[in-house]
Amino acid sequence: MTYCLAMLLNEGIVCLSDTRTNAGLDNISKFRKSFTWEIPGDRAICLMTAGNLAITQAVIGLLQENIDEAQPGIDTLLSAQSMFRVAEIVGDAMRTIQQRHGTALAQMGESSLASIIVAGQRKGGRQRLFHIYAAGNFVEATEDSPYFQIGEHKYGKPIIDRVITRETPLKTAVTAALLSMDSTTRSNLSVGMPLDLTVLRAEEFCVSDHRRIEADDPQFDALSKGWSQALRNAFDEMDALWN
Repeated sequence: MTYCLAMLLNEGIVCLSDTRTNAGLDNISKFRKSFTWEIPGDRAICLMTAGNLAITQAVIGLLQENIDEAQPGIDTLLSAQSMFRVAEIVGDAMRTIQQRHGTALAQMGESSLASIIVAGQRKGGRQRLFHIYAAGNFVEATEDSPYFQIGEHKYGKPIIDRVITRETPLKTAVTAALLSMDSTTRSNLSVGMPLDLTVLRAEEFCVSDHRRIEADDPQFDALSKGWSQALRNAFDEMDALWN
């Protein structure tokens, strides 16, 4: 399992993912689930994956292979003329891999379900955020729903629901994303450190910030402890209002 979160704001895009893959209590591994591509000054793209690891790795591998061995007339993440076309390319790759492996996995009683968040901006266009489903179809984030979560999202969703709008400052959104992840890692053992944080500022057309947050990161630890204390303080206040 995993937890990935992406938020589309007026100031930019915030993407955060964990790295834990759980195949049972005695088989916990770490795999990167966040991937970036950029042509500075032209485009910056971030993909985050959840679901069947073999499927998502194959999709990322196919997308990268098409870049490395570009063929005339075949669009890639680095040649697509719009972020909508990027989403279509990712959806096509998902569909190809599902058709290749989905039936065999189903016959063995294994799920091939997977999903991918696509975020980014190309010069001449606005920043856009998409959620790609296992069938290759997708939906786009809107003013009313400016963020997507995939994987084990239920523990971290309330924080985002209460805080995030398109007008939320980028710095505040990063804090909200980290607290959302902290709430998830505390409540679900299948989501865990380290974390990958990616920020794409609007109109910069590059990866503005990318950071790997390890389990012993002092800044994240202080944020986690401060949030726990703030919740305890808030509970005391609410208790006084009710009783």
